[in-house]
Amino acid sequence: MLYFSSLLPSAPAYATEAKRLFDALGAQGVEYRLMSGTKDIWLRDFMPVRTKSGKYISFRYEPSYLADKPELRTDFRRDIAPHFSVENLVYSDINLDGGNVVFSPSRETAVVSDRVFSENPNVSRSSLIGELESLLEARVIIIPSLPSDWTGHADGMVRFLDEHTALGNGTPYKNGLEQKIASVLKSNGIDTIDFPYFFFPKDSAVGSYLNFLETQKAIFLPVFGVAEDESAIKRATELFSKPVVPVKIGEIAKEGGCLNCISWER
Repeated sequence: MLYFSSLLPSAPAYATEAKRLFDALGAQGVEYRLMSGTKDIWLRDFMPVRTKSGKYISFRYEPSYLADKPELRTDFRRDIAPHFSVENLVYSDINLDGGNVVFSPSRETAVVSDRVFSENPNVSRSSLIGELESLLEARVIIIPSLPSDWTGHADGMVRFLDEHTALGNGTPYKNGLEQKIASVLKSNGIDTIDFPYFFFPKDSAVGSYLNFLETQKAIFLPVFGVAEDESAIKRATELFSKPVVPVKIGEIAKEGGCLNCISWER
């Protein structure tokens, strides 16, 4: 079951794109529900993370980028849990966004960006990785984060195609970040395939085709009404055996996230 914030269809800025997404889900037979009580639309970040055994880990959600905007920070324990039951739930004091955890299909490997270190300055790196691996029941691979990305999330940098193959943004940044990420993954036995990407001004996720929503039935690919969309759709169709469904969400993406960011599943 997929979940989205009830703010999506109710906010004028998002209503048209929310309807477009919900229509696309319905056409593929994908069920979804709306969740009330959220402070913003980015469910992926504050909702619990599911592990391979079926446990759900609720990490502390106090990202530095919302330090001056407490009104936008949804506290799962306070705002959601009292009226939304999650079985096998474990709470952790580690400060970590759900968008910064990218699992392989088996959930035996998790990619996390190095932003997790600066968000937990009082814990040594080795101890933090060890605790994450225990909680997530997975091997944890740390990749460098994009300095200009205010969230530092891994789900805008890496997604898995299979256990030994990841997708990465195909347009290199000036600092060679993609090459660094590919090198880290390669050293852990994971090959990287380029996926379409184009750069848009800071604080926006426009151009991040990698932030797609994957369900059992289809891949819902964010598109932005630009010429680059065609090559992204073509590439996704080549790579995935599931149907690829383009969903235009340019206005949502301008706020800093795409389809994976606004969704949560259990």
